[in-house]
Parts: sequence; structure tokens; C-alpha cells
Amino acid sequence: MQSRSILTSLCLFALGSLQASAADIAAGKEKAELCTGCHGENGISQMENTPSLAAQPDQFIQWQLIFFRAGTRKNEQMQPIVEQLDNNDIRNLGAYYASLQPPEKKADDDSDLSAKGKQAAAGRRCASCHLDSYAGTKAVSRIAGQREDYLLKALRDYKSGARAGGGMAAMAEVAYSLSEEEIEALAHYLAHL
Repeated sequence: MQSRSILTSLCLFALGSLQASAADIAAGKEKAELCTGCHGENGISQMENTPSLAAQPDQFIQWQLIFFRAGTRKNEQMQPIVEQLDNNDIRNLGAYYASLQPPEKKADDDSDLSAKGKQAAAGRRCASCHLDSYAGTKAVSRIAGQREDYLLKALRDYKSGARAGGGMAAMAEVAYSLSEEEIEALAHYLAHL
């Protein structure tokens, strides 16, 4: 427990120092070339189970990169990349992805499922963290317009406890009580916002 507290303190210190100087969006765009293969051109993923990063809040991107780099969030594809990133890279990547336009809204092919998802989102008070627009803020992710398959994966990972990182406690609590039908409805609804 003490090592977790120390790690959290180090992460908070690292994030604080990241925000101490101005980010360089152009440098972030250059560094993002490493990310394009999975997260797509202009941060819009075309790869299954891989999130779009376009228009994610700056602090959210920074936190996730810090969690990956510290090993508190694990992903085989991300680990070798984040090991190469210094604090300036993380700050610049956060600013770059936050500056991009979000993915275009997709036509909703199942309005009944979206209605169930909207009801589940209201019942779980998703907007209290992700905002009414689900665009996220500060260290809270943008979930509006995110890939549906990725939202399904993320919700299932939170429910099972497989995912850790920012918001873990809140998301685990919310996701734990979701039925599979609610997970599918939420993912569909949010992906089509």
C-alpha cells in the first residue's frame, strides 16, 4: 500500500512538472508519428480495440502516458513506445492530441440501442465526470465519438478489474454493476454522439 502511495505521489509530481512549461504542439505532432500506426492519422484510429486520441483532453493524454510509462497501466504495444518518452514528449503529445478535431459523428444504425445507452449513461451519472457532451475535461477522457469496439473493451476491462489508471476506482464502481446488455448499449450510444 505504501509503494502505491509513493507511486501516486511520483506521478502527481511528474504531472505537475510536465505542466510547468509551455507545450510545443509542433513537437507533439512530430512525436505522434510513432503513434499513427495504431491511433491513426490525425489521432483517429482505424484499428480495432484501439482508441482515437483526437480531441482527448490534454491532461488525460498526459496521465495515460505517465501510467503506461510507470507500468500501472499495461499494454504490450504501448510499453516499448512510452519507455522512449520524456516529460517534454508527454506534455507535447497531450497538447497535440487535444488540439485535433474529434472524429466525425457516425450515423446511428440502431436508435433503440442508443436510447438504452442514453438511459444507462443517465442512470450511472456518466456526465458527472465526462460532462454533458461526453467530451471529457482535464484528466477525464472524451468518450463521445470514440470507437465502439474500444468502448466495449474499456468497459469490460473496468468491470473485470483488468484496467487500472486514472479514474480506476470510479470507473470500476460504475462498470461493476453494468450488465452486458448495458455495456453494449452504452458503447453504442457514446460511439454515435
